[in-house]
Amino acid sequence: MTSNVNYFETARSLAKAIRQREVSALEVMQAHLEQIKKINQDVNAIVSLDEQHALKEAKKADELLSQGTGVGPFHGLPIAIKDTHNANGFPMTSGSLALLENISREDDLHVQRIKQAGAIIIGKTNVPEFGAGAHTFNKVFGATKNPFTLRHTAGGSSGGAAAAVATGMLPFADGSDMGGSCRFPAAFNNVVGLRPSPGRVPTYPKPALYSTLLTQGPITRDTEDAAFMLSVMSGPDDRSPISINQPSDYFLQPLDDDIRGLRVAWSADFDGTLPVDSNVRENIEQQINVFKDLGCHVKEACPDFTEADEVFHILRAWEIEMSNRELVERYQRVIKPSFIWNFNKGQELKGIEIGTAERLRNELYHRMRVFFQDFDVLLLPVSQVPPFDVELEYPTEIDGVKMENYIDWMRSCYYISALGNPALSVPSGFTSKGLPLGLQIVGPHRADYEVLRIGHAFEQATNYAKRRPYSGSVKTKF
Repeated sequence: MTSNVNYFETARSLAKAIRQREVSALEVMQAHLEQIKKINQDVNAIVSLDEQHALKEAKKADELLSQGTGVGPFHGLPIAIKDTHNANGFPMTSGSLALLENISREDDLHVQRIKQAGAIIIGKTNVPEFGAGAHTFNKVFGATKNPFTLRHTAGGSSGGAAAAVATGMLPFADGSDMGGSCRFPAAFNNVVGLRPSPGRVPTYPKPALYSTLLTQGPITRDTEDAAFMLSVMSGPDDRSPISINQPSDYFLQPLDDDIRGLRVAWSADFDGTLPVDSNVRENIEQQINVFKDLGCHVKEACPDFTEADEVFHILRAWEIEMSNRELVERYQRVIKPSFIWNFNKGQELKGIEIGTAERLRNELYHRMRVFFQDFDVLLLPVSQVPPFDVELEYPTEIDGVKMENYIDWMRSCYYISALGNPALSVPSGFTSKGLPLGLQIVGPHRADYEVLRIGHAFEQATNYAKRRPYSGSVKTKF
């Protein structure tokens, strides 16, 4: 390793070390590039890497620091941007042959904020084609593999981001979440992923400006780094009409409050409505004891999510069709069939169906609002299954129940997406075969800080996130 840089150090500690000149930005960059060279050939998490640009920008960061100018909270930290997001000068393929030659000519809003805070973009992180599905594979770059076992999926759609953070190739990463794309890969890679409240991280450019389905959020190794990222990524912007008018420094508050007396609801299977793998069920039942030991008032309870399936399927199909119409019309022959199926569902929609979905979502919102009058937090599994075989597109069956399409197995996350509540995935241990699992912490409307605070208390009590992956080929600890 170069110098004394610990690439498993937290992002905030690395940033502090750079600012205090305990280590240079160049040394930090070289250490992470060495880790990428060592690990990425097996895991395939980072794509479109520009090593020369990274080293040049790291040297420039050190020069700025010596001059005492341009030093932001992320100064000198390396980051790779999700390949569905624009970073000026880098390819943005969305994992599709349709965009193979596409180079971004601007930054997405949250990327602009990350750069202004001093982070150095070194490349992109791998995704499923157009970010569709919670398993990262595509015809451009191939599949991202789970660093705990290379035979299994790293999840998605922020699979490359989560695998890179889990292995120390990046200190943190950006993600996005429509049906679970921050939460699934976080759970499958033993890291932290937050789906923030819609508008918490304002999104621009975005075809569906008023939509609350797609959000952008952090992928980190602990909850404090997730808050650290939100302290830069969040905050109002008039280019996003749903942006939340709350200063970003709100997330610089300490997370280490006592959660004794917290009113905790939990369910392993959404009140018996969803099939759940036995490993997942056993895991969440174990985690409930942690909250009891922390002094919380725990009760098995869950809102009725009956309408969430219809709401999510309709609004997702509408947004996919509206956002990708011209692209699909031109390149349909090279796009994966599951995405075309979802696009066609959007084209088949009638106005009355969209109206019905909005009416049902209103009912869901108020049902959840009333539920949270009696509880402070809802605990759920992130995924109904552990990480599955990397060669599968999606699980076709859960606990004997057939999955009809590529997103049916994602209900445990997309039910929450349909409502718009903030939801955190935090490491919750491993199956007997060593596969990571995650606990989903769902909060009331716009309670992003609260879910991070609760997640932090759980994280401190369990230390699951301390476990590092091993290389499947040489059994060497990352």
